Amino acid sequence: MLQFWTVALLLALTPGADWAYAIAAGLQPRSVLPSIAGMVAGYVVVVVVVALGIGALVTEYPAALAVLTFAGAAYLLYLGVSTLRARSAPAVSADAAVPADAADAADAADAASARTRFLRGAGVSGINPKGVLLLLALLPQFVSPHGWPAPVQMGVLGSLHLLDCAVVYLLVALAARRILGSRPRASIVVTKVSGVLMVLIGLGLLAEQVVPLPR
Repeated sequence: MLQFWTVALLLALTPGADWAYAIAAGLQPRSVLPSIAGMVAGYVVVVVVVALGIGALVTEYPAALAVLTFAGAAYLLYLGVSTLRARSAPAVSADAAVPADAADAADAADAASARTRFLRGAGVSGINPKGVLLLLALLPQFVSPHGWPAPVQMGVLGSLHLLDCAVVYLLVALAARRILGSRPRASIVVTKVSGVLMVLIGLGLLAEQVVPLPR
């Protein structure tokens, strides 16, 4: 279990689409917790799929994997473009008087935004063919032929991976907020870079399907 935890932690520490989304979330108001919770929820689905053996069906049928890859690439492109087009929200003083109607409208908007962030985060990790294949290749290697049934063991090991992801991505988002929150220009640049990274990763996934790598 310690060996798996070490490998899973190294995977979580590897920058990628998750990191890009976590950094972008950290620079948006009230978006860290719903965004990170969404990414963890997406990986919960992936772990359950792999533990139940459905992931093997995805790799057995190339067409299914291709559809998943195109969907994940398109989603990353959408998020990247949305991040690039987004404008920074102006800071609002906590001492400013806000009418009751405006406060209610703001609360409703915050709730809708939290749901949107959660669903986007779930999409980043859940519709991720790389994540499915990595966990599919990794989890069975650490399953013991003795003890609990294999799906239960993979579920427990997958939970360690979920914990790693939750802690690492939360720290990444909070670090981005703390370091760049007081530097508006730098935060805008980093947000745009995160958007560009998501676009590039999406294009890379598409390129792998359109132009297969030589063997």
